[in-house]
Amino acid sequence: MTADTFMAVLVVAAALIGVITVAKMVKVVPQQVEYVVERLGKYSRTLTPGLNILVPFIDSVRNKVDKREAVVNFPPQPVITSDNLVVSIDTVLYFKVVDSVRATYEISSYLQAIEQLTVTTLRNVIGSLDLEKALTSRDEINRHLSGVLDETTGRWGIKVTRVELKAIEPPPSIRDSMEKQMRAERDRRAAILHAQGLKQSQILTAEGEKQAAVLRAEGDRQSRILTAEGQAKAIRTVVDSIHVANPDSKVMAYQYLQSLPQIAAGQSNKLWILPVELTKALEGIGGTLGGISQMSNDERSRHIDRRPAEEAESDELREARRAAEEAAAAANAEAQAAAAQVSGTPQTRELSS
Repeated sequence: MTADTFMAVLVVAAALIGVITVAKMVKVVPQQVEYVVERLGKYSRTLTPGLNILVPFIDSVRNKVDKREAVVNFPPQPVITSDNLVVSIDTVLYFKVVDSVRATYEISSYLQAIEQLTVTTLRNVIGSLDLEKALTSRDEINRHLSGVLDETTGRWGIKVTRVELKAIEPPPSIRDSMEKQMRAERDRRAAILHAQGLKQSQILTAEGEKQAAVLRAEGDRQSRILTAEGQAKAIRTVVDSIHVANPDSKVMAYQYLQSLPQIAAGQSNKLWILPVELTKALEGIGGTLGGISQMSNDERSRHIDRRPAEEAESDELREARRAAEEAAAAANAEAQAAAAQVSGTPQTRELSS
């Protein structure tokens, strides 16, 4: 080996040593990461994020600690409840390192330690609860686990921020029984709701029918009252008119005779009922009209002479009286004929009042 070659090897070796020395002396720490540094095997200091200078070949980095919050999903763990049922529980753990030195020197593997501590604590908590309580008390279980883990891992420089039960899986037979129970409970609630709805519907229907019946009865009552009032008013008007006119029995008998054809107009009218007063009134009408027609001229003259002289009749008055006498005679004849017809009917009966 020549001198030039030897010198070249020395230069390359010196350059290599210099690069290694610089690499060991300068350390750039990322954000949210801390380096635990030892000097000759003993803890020296903790490097913070940024540019740091070490003593080459004397200082060494023992551990690189990530200060961010970490999430660990533990595999399902079988746990026995207080009613001797085996359930499988998935757990999710959130934690972060708050002290890099203690996390490095207080425990060899804090992640494995947290997992085992979570499993044992979970078994203790679930073992004191039955299945139904365990399924409905997730928040309580989470708080209990967080309290126990945080108290234990605090001396390791670990902060447990949150523990969540991801799933609680009972055995298949228990799940089937639970589904049947839930289905029966829902059917029961549906039946109760249906019955309540039907009851409310019937109540509303009955109330509606009651109100409708009350309104119909009220309307019928008002209608009857108004009809009765109208009939009473009509009868009162007729009675008042009769009282004002003051008709005698002869006029009433004559009116009855005029209504006899209407009474006999129906085909089913086989029997007529005539009051005794009617026959008497007919006899009176006949007698009166006959007496008037048989009055002598002297009697009429004497009757006229009794009036004052200043009230002597004129020709027009005499003509009017003559027409009235003729009308009376015709009415008398009509009345006598009607009376004869009535008295000659075999089915006519007189009733005494």
